[in-house]
Amino acid sequence: MPLTKAAPAPYNPLYFLSALGAGGLAVSFFMYIMWMTPHAGQPIPSFTTLLAAFQSGSFAMQALIVMSLAGIALFSVLHVRLLVWNFARFNAWKKTEAADKLRSGNAETQLMAIPLTLAMSVNVGFIVGAVFVPGLWEIAEFLFPAALLAFALIGVYALRLFADFMSRVLVDGGFHCANNNSLAMMLAVFAFAMVGVGFSAGTAMSHNHLTSVVGFMGASFFIVAAVLFAMVFLVMGFRSMMEHRANPETVPTLWIIIPFVTVVGIAIYRMKSALEHNFGVEWLAGDRFALLAVLFSIQLVFGFIGYAVMKRARYFETFVSGDKKSSGSFTLICPGVALFVFANFLVNPGLVGLGVLDKFSIAYAVIYVPLVAVQLLTIKVFFQLSGKLITNEPRDTGAMVPAE
Repeated sequence: MPLTKAAPAPYNPLYFLSALGAGGLAVSFFMYIMWMTPHAGQPIPSFTTLLAAFQSGSFAMQALIVMSLAGIALFSVLHVRLLVWNFARFNAWKKTEAADKLRSGNAETQLMAIPLTLAMSVNVGFIVGAVFVPGLWEIAEFLFPAALLAFALIGVYALRLFADFMSRVLVDGGFHCANNNSLAMMLAVFAFAMVGVGFSAGTAMSHNHLTSVVGFMGASFFIVAAVLFAMVFLVMGFRSMMEHRANPETVPTLWIIIPFVTVVGIAIYRMKSALEHNFGVEWLAGDRFALLAVLFSIQLVFGFIGYAVMKRARYFETFVSGDKKSSGSFTLICPGVALFVFANFLVNPGLVGLGVLDKFSIAYAVIYVPLVAVQLLTIKVFFQLSGKLITNEPRDTGAMVPAE
Protein backbone atom coordinates (compact mmCIF):
# COMPACT_ATOMS: atom_id res chain seq x y z
CA MET A 1 0.00 0.00 0.00
CA PRO A 2 2.13 2.95 -1.21
CA LEU A 3 0.08 5.45 0.72
CA THR A 4 2.43 8.39 0.30
CA LYS A 5 2.28 8.10 -3.51
CA ALA A 6 -1.44 8.77 -3.80
CA ALA A 7 -2.09 11.77 -6.02
CA PRO A 8 -4.02 14.77 -4.69
CA ALA A 9 -7.73 14.01 -4.52
CA PRO A 10 -10.87 15.24 -2.78
CA TYR A 11 -10.56 14.61 0.95
CA ASN A 12 -12.84 14.62 3.98
CA PRO A 13 -12.42 13.50 7.62
CA LEU A 14 -14.17 10.18 6.99
CA TYR A 15 -10.90 8.87 5.59
CA PHE A 16 -9.76 8.61 9.23
CA LEU A 17 -12.05 5.57 9.37
CA SER A 18 -9.44 3.72 7.29
CA ALA A 19 -6.92 4.11 10.14
CA LEU A 20 -9.64 3.23 12.64
CA GLY A 21 -10.39 0.02 10.73
CA ALA A 22 -6.72 -0.98 10.65
CA GLY A 23 -6.45 -0.42 14.39
CA GLY A 24 -9.57 -2.46 14.98
CA LEU A 25 -8.17 -5.35 12.95
CA ALA A 26 -5.03 -5.28 15.11
CA VAL A 27 -7.27 -5.60 18.17
CA SER A 28 -9.13 -8.51 16.54
CA PHE A 29 -5.89 -10.54 16.34
CA PHE A 30 -5.22 -9.73 19.99
CA MET A 31 -8.43 -11.57 20.87
CA TYR A 32 -6.85 -14.95 20.07
CA ILE A 33 -3.99 -14.57 22.54
CA MET A 34 -6.27 -12.80 25.01
CA TRP A 35 -8.56 -15.77 25.42
CA MET A 36 -6.48 -18.75 24.25
CA THR A 37 -3.09 -18.28 25.92
CA PRO A 38 -2.36 -18.66 29.66
CA HIS A 39 -1.70 -15.43 31.56
CA ALA A 40 -2.62 -16.29 35.15
CA GLY A 41 -2.55 -13.31 37.49
CA GLN A 42 -2.72 -10.82 34.62
CA PRO A 43 -5.83 -9.40 32.93
CA ILE A 44 -4.16 -9.53 29.52
CA PRO A 45 -1.23 -11.45 28.00
CA SER A 46 2.16 -9.80 27.86
CA PHE A 47 5.56 -10.45 26.31
CA THR A 48 6.52 -12.53 29.33
CA THR A 49 3.43 -14.77 29.33
CA LEU A 50 3.54 -15.22 25.56
CA LEU A 51 7.21 -16.19 25.62
CA ALA A 52 6.50 -18.77 28.33
CA ALA A 53 3.48 -20.13 26.44
CA PHE A 54 5.50 -20.36 23.22
CA GLN A 55 8.39 -22.19 24.86
CA SER A 56 6.24 -24.72 26.73
CA GLY A 57 3.23 -24.94 24.43
CA SER A 58 2.25 -27.30 21.65
CA PHE A 59 2.82 -26.61 17.97
CA ALA A 60 -0.79 -25.38 17.75
CA MET A 61 -0.18 -22.91 20.57
CA GLN A 62 3.04 -21.70 18.94
CA ALA A 63 1.28 -21.24 15.60
CA LEU A 64 -1.55 -19.34 17.29
CA ILE A 65 0.89 -16.96 18.98
CA VAL A 66 2.92 -16.35 15.81
CA MET A 67 -0.20 -15.77 13.71
CA SER A 68 -1.70 -13.40 16.27
CA LEU A 69 1.46 -11.35 16.75
CA ALA A 70 1.95 -11.13 12.98
CA GLY A 71 -1.60 -9.83 12.56
CA ILE A 72 -1.18 -7.30 15.39
CA ALA A 73 2.12 -6.08 13.92
CA LEU A 74 0.82 -5.79 10.35
CA PHE A 75 -2.33 -3.87 11.13
CA SER A 76 -0.65 -1.71 13.77
CA VAL A 77 1.84 -0.57 11.15
CA LEU A 78 -0.98 0.07 8.68
CA HIS A 79 -2.86 1.98 11.38
CA VAL A 80 0.09 4.31 11.94
CA ARG A 81 0.72 4.79 8.21
CA LEU A 82 -2.93 5.59 7.55
CA LEU A 83 -3.01 7.92 10.55
CA VAL A 84 0.00 9.87 9.23
CA TRP A 85 -1.49 9.90 5.72
CA ASN A 86 -4.77 11.25 7.05
CA PHE A 87 -3.25 14.03 9.13
CA ALA A 88 -1.14 15.16 6.19
CA ARG A 89 -4.24 15.38 4.01
CA PHE A 90 -6.41 16.83 6.79
CA ASN A 91 -4.00 19.69 7.53
CA ALA A 92 -4.21 20.78 3.91
CA TRP A 93 -7.95 20.17 3.62
CA LYS A 94 -8.99 22.17 6.70
CA LYS A 95 -7.94 25.41 4.98
CA THR A 96 -10.20 24.86 1.96
CA GLU A 97 -13.71 25.97 1.12
CA ALA A 98 -14.83 22.33 1.35
CA ALA A 99 -13.87 22.36 5.04
CA ASP A 100 -15.81 25.57 5.66
CA LYS A 101 -18.86 24.11 3.93
CA LEU A 102 -18.65 20.92 6.00
CA ARG A 103 -18.53 22.92 9.23
CA SER A 104 -21.72 24.77 8.28
CA GLY A 105 -23.93 21.73 7.67
CA ASN A 106 -24.99 18.36 9.01
CA ALA A 107 -21.68 16.78 8.00
CA GLU A 108 -19.74 18.68 10.68
CA THR A 109 -20.03 15.56 12.84
CA GLN A 110 -17.59 13.88 10.45
CA LEU A 111 -14.85 15.69 12.37
CA MET A 112 -15.58 13.33 15.28
CA ALA A 113 -13.82 10.62 13.27
CA ILE A 114 -10.54 12.21 14.40
CA PRO A 115 -10.86 11.75 18.20
CA LEU A 116 -12.49 8.39 17.49
CA THR A 117 -9.38 7.25 15.64
CA LEU A 118 -6.99 8.80 18.15
CA ALA A 119 -8.67 6.85 20.96
CA MET A 120 -8.15 3.68 18.94
CA SER A 121 -4.49 4.65 18.53
CA VAL A 122 -3.99 4.65 22.30
CA ASN A 123 -5.63 1.22 22.55
CA VAL A 124 -3.43 -0.16 19.77
CA GLY A 125 -0.32 1.34 21.36
CA PHE A 126 -1.19 -0.27 24.69
CA ILE A 127 -1.59 -3.69 23.07
CA VAL A 128 1.62 -3.38 21.04
CA GLY A 129 3.58 -2.33 24.10
CA ALA A 130 2.23 -5.17 26.23
CA VAL A 131 2.95 -7.99 23.77
CA PHE A 132 6.13 -6.76 22.05
CA VAL A 133 8.09 -4.85 24.71
CA PRO A 134 9.81 -7.07 27.32
CA GLY A 135 9.06 -6.05 30.88
CA LEU A 136 6.64 -3.26 29.98
CA TRP A 137 3.63 -4.93 31.59
CA GLU A 138 5.58 -5.26 34.83
CA ILE A 139 5.53 -1.45 35.15
CA ALA A 140 1.99 -1.08 33.82
CA GLU A 141 0.73 0.51 37.04
CA PHE A 142 2.95 3.49 36.31
CA LEU A 143 1.63 3.69 32.73
CA PHE A 144 -2.09 3.58 33.52
CA PRO A 145 -2.23 7.23 34.74
CA ALA A 146 -0.51 8.31 31.50
CA ALA A 147 -3.08 6.36 29.48
CA LEU A 148 -5.93 7.95 31.43
CA LEU A 149 -4.44 11.38 30.75
CA ALA A 150 -4.22 10.59 27.03
CA PHE A 151 -7.87 9.55 26.92
CA ALA A 152 -8.82 12.65 28.92
CA LEU A 153 -7.14 14.91 26.36
CA ILE A 154 -8.79 13.08 23.47
CA GLY A 155 -12.11 13.26 25.32
CA VAL A 156 -11.80 17.03 25.76
CA TYR A 157 -11.03 17.37 22.05
CA ALA A 158 -14.12 15.30 21.19
CA LEU A 159 -16.28 17.37 23.55
CA ARG A 160 -15.09 20.62 21.96
CA LEU A 161 -15.90 19.38 18.45
CA PHE A 162 -19.30 18.13 19.57
CA ALA A 163 -20.07 21.32 21.49
CA ASP A 164 -19.20 23.41 18.43
CA PHE A 165 -21.67 21.42 16.35
CA MET A 166 -24.49 21.29 18.89
CA SER A 167 -24.22 24.96 19.88
CA ARG A 168 -24.26 26.00 16.23
CA VAL A 169 -27.33 24.00 15.23
CA LEU A 170 -29.24 24.80 18.44
CA VAL A 171 -28.50 28.54 18.42
CA ASP A 172 -27.91 29.43 14.77
CA GLY A 173 -29.84 26.63 13.09
CA GLY A 174 -28.70 25.11 9.83
CA PHE A 175 -29.47 21.47 10.58
CA HIS A 176 -31.46 19.82 7.78
CA CYS A 177 -33.52 16.88 9.01
CA ALA A 178 -34.35 15.78 5.48
CA ASN A 179 -30.63 15.29 4.79
CA ASN A 180 -30.19 13.34 8.01
CA ASN A 181 -31.52 10.20 6.31
CA SER A 182 -28.90 7.85 7.81
CA LEU A 183 -27.30 7.06 11.15
CA ALA A 184 -24.18 9.08 10.32
CA MET A 185 -24.80 11.26 13.39
CA MET A 186 -23.93 8.17 15.46
CA LEU A 187 -20.30 8.74 14.53
CA ALA A 188 -20.18 11.46 17.19
CA VAL A 189 -21.41 9.25 19.99
CA PHE A 190 -19.22 6.38 18.77
CA ALA A 191 -16.25 8.66 19.48
CA PHE A 192 -17.48 9.24 23.05
CA ALA A 193 -17.94 5.50 23.52
CA MET A 194 -14.40 4.80 22.28
CA VAL A 195 -12.98 7.27 24.78
CA GLY A 196 -15.12 5.69 27.48
CA VAL A 197 -13.89 2.17 26.75
CA GLY A 198 -10.35 3.53 26.88
CA PHE A 199 -10.92 4.86 30.38
CA SER A 200 -12.42 1.51 31.39
CA ALA A 201 -9.18 -0.32 30.51
CA GLY A 202 -7.26 1.37 33.29
CA THR A 203 -10.23 0.87 35.59
CA ALA A 204 -10.30 -2.88 35.10
CA MET A 205 -6.56 -3.60 34.86
CA SER A 206 -5.14 -1.38 37.60
CA HIS A 207 -4.94 -2.62 41.16
CA ASN A 208 -4.45 0.90 42.45
CA HIS A 209 -7.78 2.00 43.86
CA LEU A 210 -7.31 5.66 42.99
CA THR A 211 -6.41 4.88 39.38
CA SER A 212 -9.34 2.50 39.13
CA VAL A 213 -11.81 5.05 40.51
CA VAL A 214 -10.56 7.85 38.25
CA GLY A 215 -10.85 5.56 35.24
CA PHE A 216 -14.32 4.48 36.36
CA MET A 217 -15.52 8.07 36.59
CA GLY A 218 -14.08 8.94 33.19
CA ALA A 219 -15.63 5.87 31.62
CA SER A 220 -18.97 6.63 33.26
CA PHE A 221 -19.05 10.18 31.91
CA PHE A 222 -18.27 9.32 28.30
CA ILE A 223 -20.41 6.18 28.18
CA VAL A 224 -23.39 8.08 29.61
CA ALA A 225 -22.86 10.89 27.06
CA ALA A 226 -22.63 8.31 24.28
CA VAL A 227 -25.79 6.45 25.29
CA LEU A 228 -27.87 9.60 25.88
CA PHE A 229 -27.13 11.17 22.53
CA ALA A 230 -27.27 7.80 20.77
CA MET A 231 -30.94 7.54 21.73
CA VAL A 232 -31.57 11.01 20.31
CA PHE A 233 -29.69 10.41 17.05
CA LEU A 234 -31.22 6.97 16.52
CA VAL A 235 -34.73 8.38 16.64
CA MET A 236 -33.79 11.33 14.42
CA GLY A 237 -32.05 9.13 11.88
CA PHE A 238 -34.79 6.53 11.55
CA ARG A 239 -37.46 9.24 11.47
CA SER A 240 -35.73 10.90 8.53
CA MET A 241 -34.97 7.65 6.72
CA MET A 242 -38.54 6.44 6.96
CA GLU A 243 -39.87 9.75 5.64
CA HIS A 244 -37.26 10.58 3.00
CA ARG A 245 -35.74 7.14 2.26
CA ALA A 246 -32.21 6.14 3.22
CA ASN A 247 -29.43 7.74 1.22
CA PRO A 248 -27.98 4.87 -0.87
CA GLU A 249 -24.44 6.09 -0.15
CA THR A 250 -24.92 6.20 3.61
CA VAL A 251 -26.76 2.95 4.34
CA PRO A 252 -23.66 1.34 5.96
CA THR A 253 -24.26 3.67 8.90
CA LEU A 254 -27.06 1.30 9.92
CA TRP A 255 -24.26 -1.00 11.02
CA ILE A 256 -22.57 1.61 13.23
CA ILE A 257 -24.72 0.30 16.08
CA ILE A 258 -22.62 -2.88 16.06
CA PRO A 259 -19.28 -1.26 17.03
CA PHE A 260 -21.11 1.19 19.28
CA VAL A 261 -22.63 -1.67 21.28
CA THR A 262 -19.26 -3.45 21.34
CA VAL A 263 -17.35 -0.59 22.93
CA VAL A 264 -20.18 0.27 25.34
CA GLY A 265 -20.54 -3.40 26.27
CA ILE A 266 -16.81 -3.89 26.84
CA ALA A 267 -16.70 -0.70 28.91
CA ILE A 268 -19.53 -1.94 31.15
CA TYR A 269 -17.87 -5.37 31.37
CA ARG A 270 -14.58 -3.80 32.47
CA MET A 271 -16.24 -1.44 34.94
CA LYS A 272 -18.13 -4.27 36.64
CA SER A 273 -14.95 -6.38 36.65
CA ALA A 274 -13.10 -3.51 38.36
CA LEU A 275 -15.75 -3.30 41.07
CA GLU A 276 -15.37 -7.03 41.60
CA HIS A 277 -11.59 -7.41 41.85
CA ASN A 278 -10.79 -4.01 43.40
CA PHE A 279 -13.76 -3.43 45.68
CA GLY A 280 -15.26 -6.86 46.32
CA VAL A 281 -18.55 -6.29 44.51
CA GLU A 282 -19.63 -9.77 43.41
CA TRP A 283 -20.51 -10.28 39.74
CA LEU A 284 -22.03 -13.67 39.05
CA ALA A 285 -21.26 -15.66 35.92
CA GLY A 286 -24.94 -15.76 35.00
CA ASP A 287 -25.24 -11.97 35.16
CA ARG A 288 -22.11 -11.63 33.04
CA PHE A 289 -23.49 -13.99 30.40
CA ALA A 290 -26.90 -12.26 30.40
CA LEU A 291 -25.33 -8.84 29.75
CA LEU A 292 -23.17 -10.13 26.89
CA ALA A 293 -25.99 -12.16 25.32
CA VAL A 294 -28.46 -9.26 25.31
CA LEU A 295 -25.96 -6.83 23.78
CA PHE A 296 -24.87 -9.38 21.18
CA SER A 297 -28.53 -9.85 20.22
CA ILE A 298 -28.84 -6.11 19.59
CA GLN A 299 -25.86 -6.35 17.25
CA LEU A 300 -27.40 -9.23 15.33
CA VAL A 301 -30.69 -7.36 14.91
CA PHE A 302 -29.01 -4.30 13.43
CA GLY A 303 -26.69 -6.52 11.42
CA PHE A 304 -29.68 -8.21 9.80
CA ILE A 305 -31.57 -4.97 9.13
CA GLY A 306 -28.49 -3.21 7.78
CA TYR A 307 -27.61 -6.06 5.45
CA ALA A 308 -31.16 -6.21 4.08
CA VAL A 309 -31.15 -2.47 3.36
CA MET A 310 -27.68 -2.50 1.79
CA LYS A 311 -28.57 -5.48 -0.37
CA ARG A 312 -31.76 -3.82 -1.60
CA ALA A 313 -29.85 -0.60 -2.29
CA ARG A 314 -27.15 -2.63 -4.11
CA TYR A 315 -24.53 -0.94 -1.96
CA PHE A 316 -21.90 -3.68 -2.18
CA GLU A 317 -22.11 -3.90 -5.97
CA THR A 318 -21.97 -0.11 -6.29
CA PHE A 319 -19.50 1.17 -3.69
CA VAL A 320 -17.41 -1.89 -2.76
CA SER A 321 -16.91 -3.95 -5.89
CA GLY A 322 -18.34 -1.36 -8.28
CA ASP A 323 -16.88 1.80 -9.79
CA LYS A 324 -18.38 4.38 -7.44
CA LYS A 325 -16.14 5.58 -4.62
CA SER A 326 -17.16 6.85 -1.21
CA SER A 327 -14.97 7.46 1.84
CA GLY A 328 -17.97 6.34 3.91
CA SER A 329 -17.36 2.79 2.66
CA PHE A 330 -14.74 2.45 5.40
CA THR A 331 -17.72 2.37 7.77
CA LEU A 332 -18.02 -1.30 6.79
CA ILE A 333 -14.79 -2.29 8.56
CA CYS A 334 -15.70 -1.46 12.15
CA PRO A 335 -18.88 -3.61 12.26
CA GLY A 336 -16.99 -6.71 11.12
CA VAL A 337 -14.24 -6.12 13.66
CA ALA A 338 -16.69 -5.27 16.42
CA LEU A 339 -18.88 -8.32 15.86
CA PHE A 340 -15.81 -10.58 15.97
CA VAL A 341 -14.42 -8.93 19.11
CA PHE A 342 -17.68 -8.92 21.05
CA ALA A 343 -18.43 -12.52 20.05
CA ASN A 344 -15.11 -13.43 21.68
CA PHE A 345 -16.39 -11.93 24.91
CA LEU A 346 -19.68 -13.81 24.61
CA VAL A 347 -17.91 -17.12 23.95
CA ASN A 348 -15.15 -16.90 26.57
CA PRO A 349 -16.21 -15.01 29.72
CA GLY A 350 -19.83 -15.67 28.69
CA LEU A 351 -20.32 -19.30 27.65
CA VAL A 352 -17.04 -20.69 28.99
CA GLY A 353 -17.41 -18.69 32.19
CA LEU A 354 -20.93 -20.02 32.64
CA GLY A 355 -19.64 -23.59 32.35
CA VAL A 356 -21.71 -24.64 29.33
CA LEU A 357 -18.76 -24.64 26.93
CA ASP A 358 -15.28 -26.09 27.38
CA LYS A 359 -12.36 -24.12 26.01
CA PHE A 360 -10.61 -25.85 23.09
CA SER A 361 -13.39 -28.43 22.78
CA ILE A 362 -14.86 -29.41 19.41
CA ALA A 363 -17.89 -27.21 20.07
CA TYR A 364 -15.55 -24.32 20.92
CA ALA A 365 -13.74 -24.76 17.61
CA VAL A 366 -17.01 -24.99 15.67
CA ILE A 367 -18.25 -21.72 17.17
CA TYR A 368 -15.06 -19.99 16.06
CA VAL A 369 -15.49 -21.03 12.40
CA PRO A 370 -18.07 -18.32 11.54
CA LEU A 371 -16.20 -15.79 13.69
CA VAL A 372 -12.96 -16.35 11.78
CA ALA A 373 -14.93 -16.14 8.53
CA VAL A 374 -16.24 -12.70 9.57
CA GLN A 375 -12.73 -11.57 10.44
CA LEU A 376 -11.27 -12.77 7.12
CA LEU A 377 -14.09 -11.17 5.13
CA THR A 378 -13.51 -7.89 6.97
CA ILE A 379 -9.79 -8.04 6.15
CA LYS A 380 -10.62 -8.68 2.50
CA VAL A 381 -12.95 -5.68 2.35
CA PHE A 382 -10.40 -3.50 4.16
CA PHE A 383 -7.70 -4.14 1.57
CA GLN A 384 -10.23 -3.86 -1.24
CA LEU A 385 -11.36 -0.44 -0.08
CA SER A 386 -7.83 0.73 0.75
CA GLY A 387 -6.67 -0.12 -2.75
CA LYS A 388 -9.70 1.52 -4.31
CA LEU A 389 -9.95 4.68 -2.21
CA ILE A 390 -6.42 5.46 -1.04
CA THR A 391 -3.79 3.78 -3.19
CA ASN A 392 -5.68 4.50 -6.40
CA GLU A 393 -6.41 8.19 -5.98
CA PRO A 394 -9.70 8.47 -4.04
CA ARG A 395 -12.35 10.47 -5.87
CA ASP A 396 -15.62 10.22 -4.00
CA THR A 397 -18.48 12.43 -2.99
CA GLY A 398 -17.27 12.28 0.61
CA ALA A 399 -20.80 12.75 1.88
CA MET A 400 -22.13 10.35 4.47
CA VAL A 401 -24.35 13.29 5.36
CA PRO A 402 -24.85 15.96 2.69
CA ALA A 403 -23.68 19.32 3.98
CA GLU A 404 -26.76 21.05 2.67
